Amino acid sequence: MNRSAFFLVLLIGLAVGAAPGSAHQPPSELHLVGDHWTAWNPPSTFPEGAEVHTIVRGDTLWDLAARFYGDPYLWPQLWERNQYIRDAHWIYPGDPLVVGFEVTPLDDLAGLQDTEVETDDGYDRSIGAPEALGYESDLYCSGFIAPRDRAFSHKILGSEYQNLGPTLTRQRQARRSGSAELAPTAKVGLTVGDIVYLDGGEDSGIMPGDVFMTMADRGSIQHPVTGKDMGIFYQHLGRVRVLSVQETTAIAEVSFSCRPIEIGAKLEPFRPEPIPLRRRTPLRGVNDPVTMAALEDAPVIVHTNDQVVTLGESSVVFIDRGQGDDVAPGDLFTIYRIGAQGVPPMVLGELAVLAVHENSSVARILESRYAVYIGDRLDLK
Repeated sequence: MNRSAFFLVLLIGLAVGAAPGSAHQPPSELHLVGDHWTAWNPPSTFPEGAEVHTIVRGDTLWDLAARFYGDPYLWPQLWERNQYIRDAHWIYPGDPLVVGFEVTPLDDLAGLQDTEVETDDGYDRSIGAPEALGYESDLYCSGFIAPRDRAFSHKILGSEYQNLGPTLTRQRQARRSGSAELAPTAKVGLTVGDIVYLDGGEDSGIMPGDVFMTMADRGSIQHPVTGKDMGIFYQHLGRVRVLSVQETTAIAEVSFSCRPIEIGAKLEPFRPEPIPLRRRTPLRGVNDPVTMAALEDAPVIVHTNDQVVTLGESSVVFIDRGQGDDVAPGDLFTIYRIGAQGVPPMVLGELAVLAVHENSSVARILESRYAVYIGDRLDLK
């Protein structure tokens, strides 16, 4: 096959995988398997009763997980069932994919053996079994950045504690001694088990058993590099579960709390999100950074929870890429710092995307060589 024909096959044959439009470079070596070209070594036999899908042009693991599992966030488990695929960002029309509704429990992944894979730089590197890239608290106790016009379905009107103080007549108020004022509520920060009232009921479709995330406005976020307004940071506080519903209100109980829940907190329906899984590979070598040009329009760390300044391993951060920016849960980014002019970017560490929102994503720092700060740049691994 001549050079032109090879590249024609490359352009036709490739189908982007878990992150559509990803900046990942495709594997450089293709070979013919049956009637199609692929970079992998797909199996020729499958377990009895296995449901197998033949990949077609345009398929992605994200879309296929949505089709076969009902949830695109389960794409890492689809990848796990097809271990011959070495990079989830590149799948090939004609390759078989074992699908179906049976997904691998996380506890069953611990016994999988490490494998050796030859990389483009010629080195053999060990790639272990897929591992969880974070914890539930990283998702449900973080938050998101939203445009200023973001609307929320409901809010917390009040709590039982607002009705526990005495109601004084004018005469009794006048006879009070001292300067202390009556508190408007017996308890300010609400926690698990406390009863709250919501500003919607039967009129807005709320039903007993509904669960809502609670969040609080924590102020404006300015982009650390461009200075542009990104919107409002909403911090997750916890969850409430509806106990009973009236015509225009509902009574709910705090079922989970990360922080004290406030009267006036915004509410959104709770949607569970699985923690993404990913096979880890070694941190990018300090002697092989990306170019300065590659970081000109690169993603940036723009915010942290609880105003933390110095960041490191296990820190939860927010990056300036969201829905529509070719970012998917499970994506890994190398963290860089741009130094003095003429000096190559410095490799600081690595982070993983856990959840993607409208104009930002939640990520967790997996590894750090030095302290990481807001404004550091990212390069998709």
